[in-house]
Amino acid sequence: MQCEYFGVCGSCRIYESGYDEQLNTKSAAIMESFAPYYQGKIDIFASQQERYRYRSEFKIYHDEGTVSYAMSRMDRQGSVKINSCSIVAQPIASVMTPLLDAICEAKIEHKLFGIDFLSTQAGEVVASLLYHRALDEQWQEIAKSIAVKLGIHIIGRSRKQKLILSQDYVTETLKIGDKDYRYVHIENSFTQPNAQVNEKMIEWSLSKLDNIGGDLLELYCGAGNFTIPFAAKFDRVLATEISKPSIIAAKRNMELNQVDNIHFVRLSAEDFTQALDQTRVYKRINGENFSDYQLKTLFVDPPRAGLGEEPCTFAQRFDHLLYISCNPDTLLRDLELLSTTHTVESMALFDQFPYTHHLEVGVKLTRKVLS
Repeated sequence: MQCEYFGVCGSCRIYESGYDEQLNTKSAAIMESFAPYYQGKIDIFASQQERYRYRSEFKIYHDEGTVSYAMSRMDRQGSVKINSCSIVAQPIASVMTPLLDAICEAKIEHKLFGIDFLSTQAGEVVASLLYHRALDEQWQEIAKSIAVKLGIHIIGRSRKQKLILSQDYVTETLKIGDKDYRYVHIENSFTQPNAQVNEKMIEWSLSKLDNIGGDLLELYCGAGNFTIPFAAKFDRVLATEISKPSIIAAKRNMELNQVDNIHFVRLSAEDFTQALDQTRVYKRINGENFSDYQLKTLFVDPPRAGLGEEPCTFAQRFDHLLYISCNPDTLLRDLELLSTTHTVESMALFDQFPYTHHLEVGVKLTRKVLS
């Protein structure tokens, strides 16, 4: 990938040696770190080298009457103005300049400080305009006309204000194996930013769930990114998530894909384990009885903090554990405990964020057989 801002813009932190060598270096470091727990073949899934990011956030820089996109500098000394960004998906790249030009032409750039983009592989785009001022009806009328002209959805945000001019979501289609899955992705909610690598993550994870059966428990389910395809592998799926918008989207996604064997619960992972063990009662589960589930398999895709001691102890109950981690360091910490009862039988690396030190790690664990 060629980018005139390499070495200055803080979004891409590694720019020497080319993409393939960067991925090899990152992968070798992960393999060395995880060697105490796994010495087998590790599947490595590369990213597209550009136009791979379907969710992005930009600052807006005002300078002597001109308005530009900007990113934080790599040296953390302020911002760097940019005219383009090679890592954002083509639907975002195509609309960035026309949108900012239209905003300035319509004179609604006053106190605009950021624009967030969310898009799909098919080209649907939501742009959230972030302001340090209240937005009135005049702003709404102007923004609506810009949205129609550019064929996108626009949202206006300021303090205690969210103005949805048409809709605040896009509908993505992911191809998993030979089947298409549709997902509602809501603005300002978590979604996997690299759509193509996300497809590979789901496909690899699915391949590790063959011939298990029974019921599945998923913690940190988000909007059902993994949950929906996983449902075909199990009799029933019980999935939890603390975010209300994500649970709303997850239920819509279940309907979009005509799946009917998932039960979504809006509880944190910690609260859910208490509800499952009946040590605490939560009104929002409406007296649901989880005791009749045959839960042999646990899937987790936790935030960067990982699981931690208590959730790991809970995870040790399950015969099969599938763990997708966005932070190898906290996964290593968790494996120190999990490896006392389970064995890592498969491992994969997913390069969601090229040109950074980041790698996602997937591990499949099975309970050790006691002699």
